[in-house]
Amino acid sequence: MTLRRVNVIILVLLAVAFLIIIQRNLLNFSDFLQKENPDAGVILPFESELSPNLRLESVGKGEEIPIVITAAEERLGAVVAAMNSIYQNSKANVVFTIVTLNDTVGHLKVWLSKTKLKHVKYKIVIFQTKLLNGKQSKDPQAMEAAKPLTFARFYLPAYMPEAEKVIYLDDDIIVQGDIQELYETNLKPGHAAAFSDDCDSASAKGIIRGAGKQINYIGFLDFKKEAIKKMGMRASTCSFNPGVIIANLTEWKNQNITQQLEHWMERNTQEDLYSKTLAESIVTPPLLIVFYKRHSTIDPMWHIRHLGTTGAGNRYSPQFVKVAKLLHWNGHYKPWGRTSSFSDVWDKWFIPDPTGKFHPVRKHAGDRQLD
Repeated sequence: MTLRRVNVIILVLLAVAFLIIIQRNLLNFSDFLQKENPDAGVILPFESELSPNLRLESVGKGEEIPIVITAAEERLGAVVAAMNSIYQNSKANVVFTIVTLNDTVGHLKVWLSKTKLKHVKYKIVIFQTKLLNGKQSKDPQAMEAAKPLTFARFYLPAYMPEAEKVIYLDDDIIVQGDIQELYETNLKPGHAAAFSDDCDSASAKGIIRGAGKQINYIGFLDFKKEAIKKMGMRASTCSFNPGVIIANLTEWKNQNITQQLEHWMERNTQEDLYSKTLAESIVTPPLLIVFYKRHSTIDPMWHIRHLGTTGAGNRYSPQFVKVAKLLHWNGHYKPWGRTSSFSDVWDKWFIPDPTGKFHPVRKHAGDRQLD
């Protein structure tokens, strides 16, 4: 009996020791992860909520395609139309991450749950605006132009840390092709992202009024500033549009892209590095710096731009717009507004707001339509 009791005590002690060792190893592994992913302590946690469909296991639908899109309250109709066009035109297993602010969540959930988008898989993420403290200009005009959600694209790995690749899309787009084709865009080794170059054949005609041909770096950055000079960038280098991004999140994290972008945002608040002729984007300059000659390119037909600028109706033919894979109304004139070109294309994908809060402003009868 005594020997048996001793054996039991020894086994209990061994089990306790084993559990202590496991606990210490887990703690060490947690510390290792924290060191390997320093973003986690700075950016996370984002508050998030999953759709009922996302909680269910999808069977036989193939590879998951993660898409990040922002949802501002005053532009919710844009997000709905964009998501609907992607969902209806894709055979792939699309999962949306919708980045928004607290006061928009209720309206967004009703719109998605009470319409035909109720079958879409999505995750709602609340953007933490405190991330932008000290990184934005205090100039009133610049602050008005800089809506917090426009910077959401800088924090892509934080929304889906398990994903290796993701598509980011602005809300003023309509997708007419299968999004899997865009997702399969090839990124060169070492590149954290792919963008559409502004000099590509399908969009080089784009002229932004008030800023001339804003298709190169000098249209976005002040090359008289010492910090810009030291970078050794050529002012004539073709710029790119960040309204559509294919991101390799592994490279993004390894290269600390988020921290680099934040660095240049902070430098701009101190040194005013952006071009004075800048037409509309204060998000593009830090991206241009960080990804200078270090990004891959997107097929031009997957990002037809400038539909929201003056003269877009004359720039593209109705036949060309019909075959384009992705349309982008970047510029001041949005397809849910009064004077946009080709807004009838957008109308095909818009789903009326079940709450009645959002109403597109209808076009003048004389505006150009597709045949």
